[in-house]
Amino acid sequence: MSAASALVSIQDLQSRSGSVLLASEEADAIKRQAIEQTMERLPHGARRLAVQLRTPIKEAVLWEVLTDYDHLSDFIPNLASSTVVARKEKRVQLNQVGSQQLLGLRFSAQVQLELVEDRAKGQLKFHMIKGDFRRFEGNWIMRDLDRGTSLLYELTVQGCVGMPVGLIEQRLRDDLAANLLAVEKEALRRQTLV
Repeated sequence: MSAASALVSIQDLQSRSGSVLLASEEADAIKRQAIEQTMERLPHGARRLAVQLRTPIKEAVLWEVLTDYDHLSDFIPNLASSTVVARKEKRVQLNQVGSQQLLGLRFSAQVQLELVEDRAKGQLKFHMIKGDFRRFEGNWIMRDLDRGTSLLYELTVQGCVGMPVGLIEQRLRDDLAANLLAVEKEALRRQTLV
């Protein structure tokens, strides 16, 4: 199934309220096919990843979800907590703790991020102020389409010394796709409440 036909299938699924067209797992599998991903290996074990999703949800609703910083951990998988530390105009500082199971062990990482909100451009730019990585920075970018929105998540990450990036590389890919799907699911829930 092509990404375009998978996207149409999901749009049809979302527009037909009350009818179950696919089991939840099948819908998730189709949705993952509609996500475009790239990964670039950078020097010193750093990785640059980009994940894009085209969704029928309006950009304003996606913006509302992504900037609901204190509640991100309610719907983003493996995000244990997210708390606003400071806010000054378009700059926001957050403390976030991620937690997940990896090779039978519980892995936890903490970061303090600074985000710059640019509502006019549909962009949230972030970088790590301090935390458990050597580098953690990126963007959320939203663009209006004829039928919805393009949601792009870009992340450049470099693990701490001794963290085998090859070991977590696939996990990063899976987690970024899961994050986009979680944001879309929450936005869809909020959009239907309106």
